[in-house]
Amino acid sequence: MELSDSVTHKNGRQRKPAVPQGDMRDGDRVCNTTPDMDMEVEGEVLHQGYDAEDNGHPRVKPGIRGELGNVSLLLFLYVLQGIPLGLAGSIPLILQGKNVSYKDQAFFSFVFWPFSLKLLWAPLVDALYLTRFGRRKSWLVPTQYLLGLFMLYLSVTVDTLLESDEGRGPDVVTLTVVFFMLAFLAATQDIAVDGWALTMLSRENVGYASTCNSVGQTAGYFLGNVLFLALESADFCNKYLRAQPKETGIVTLSEFLFFWGVVFLVSTTLVAIMKKENARGQHGKRKVREETQSVMETYKLLVSIIKMPAVFTFCSLLLTAKMGFSAADAVTGLKLVEAGVPKEQLALLAVPMVPLQILLPLIISKYTAGPRPLDVFYKAFPFRLLIGLEYALLVWWTPSLKQDGGGFPLYYYAIVLFSYALHQVALYSMYVACMAFHAKVSDPMIGGTYMTLLNTVTNLGGNWPSTLALWMVDPLTSKECQGAAGQSCGSPEEAGLCVKEGGLCVTSLDGYYVESVVCVVIGLVWWVWLGKRMRRLQDQSPAAWRCRIGQ
Repeated sequence: MELSDSVTHKNGRQRKPAVPQGDMRDGDRVCNTTPDMDMEVEGEVLHQGYDAEDNGHPRVKPGIRGELGNVSLLLFLYVLQGIPLGLAGSIPLILQGKNVSYKDQAFFSFVFWPFSLKLLWAPLVDALYLTRFGRRKSWLVPTQYLLGLFMLYLSVTVDTLLESDEGRGPDVVTLTVVFFMLAFLAATQDIAVDGWALTMLSRENVGYASTCNSVGQTAGYFLGNVLFLALESADFCNKYLRAQPKETGIVTLSEFLFFWGVVFLVSTTLVAIMKKENARGQHGKRKVREETQSVMETYKLLVSIIKMPAVFTFCSLLLTAKMGFSAADAVTGLKLVEAGVPKEQLALLAVPMVPLQILLPLIISKYTAGPRPLDVFYKAFPFRLLIGLEYALLVWWTPSLKQDGGGFPLYYYAIVLFSYALHQVALYSMYVACMAFHAKVSDPMIGGTYMTLLNTVTNLGGNWPSTLALWMVDPLTSKECQGAAGQSCGSPEEAGLCVKEGGLCVTSLDGYYVESVVCVVIGLVWWVWLGKRMRRLQDQSPAAWRCRIGQ
């Protein structure tokens, strides 16, 4: 996770701004933003014809006051969705405090992939359901029950899974499997809630769905990540929340999981019993058959889009554009924790960033609204690469500022916050420019599917370099055994033998710094060679981006 990922991971490495959504009726773009993590984000899966269930039936516009109950329900469902994502984002920081390897961190990073891949099963969620129970509830209810049950299971086993002693470390494999399932279920719940919002709210108020998405997911992520890490920290609680110090925080991870597991089960039961889907969302048998047929058509449509030369080139560039940022984005936060920075303090740095993350897209969109939005992407690219080097210098400088009591001076946190703010400016400049170009080239006839595909590729372009960067830290790190002649520290076994012989393994070259330099070099090569090619895509005619179905 990047420095921001260490506090608000989405994305995939972190909560990311919600992407503009293609509207298949007229191709208009709705843009909404939320605070970053990693900065990582998914398009709403809207399929042609799914939100046009009441054509020809005039409706009285009730105004937002008449639908406060529905808006509140949507907001609550999105909050629930953010809880497991926030918890998943906190686990790498907890693992880092238990001295797990960076290969283990890389393995756990696969937890953040499902939201980037949900396009693969979204058509199935939209088309397969029990008519009598409700199209969206058919998926929402079982996925939320499973989320609650997985949390209850984790509440009993997570302490054992995280235990670390001389014989073994935390059970990273089991943790990854369980949290991957949590993320997969949360992504599936997101598809169902996104679709339900289109029929739960009237046409006049359907725009509030994106607001509920942004605010709800952000609030849920904040509860599951920032608030949890603060309340779980004994140091934070003793310093700010207690009169008498204790050895543990106010809540433990198992207690937090148990509480939210119960909330999921109770709230899902209430929704299943008390909330009925709007009549506008009910279909006859003929309609069901049509939607089932459209599943394969949707997959064929995705393949047709990818085969277009302009789209294929653009997707290839999106999949490689973030290689230069991977070390800074994925490893920096963990290195700061390794250097002694309290994880709860890093998490709290996300709070003052919220206003900036709200304002940045509004400001940047003024420069990306023209015919060449990728020019902003291109100009911000080297600036973000330089920030990656600044992050490496910050990590190198951190140990020298550690005070005797284990804390850091206030000005250090001010510098970290300023560095984080600069990173957000560069990141959002590239992100907003990319989303603006997606909206510009997406075929309005299939806007939802088109934009979701581009957003999925964008997210994957950030996921795989981050996982690779975490994986390569240990192989690139050099250690030597001091105090025991003839011993080395090339493997955990050799390191253990070094310690038994009275020696000490000392890092002579940290792989993070090697990665930081290599990533910047790769990024500069990409910027010089492929960056200009990406800019030239703006010169393509609109016809080059139109999907010719059937050809």
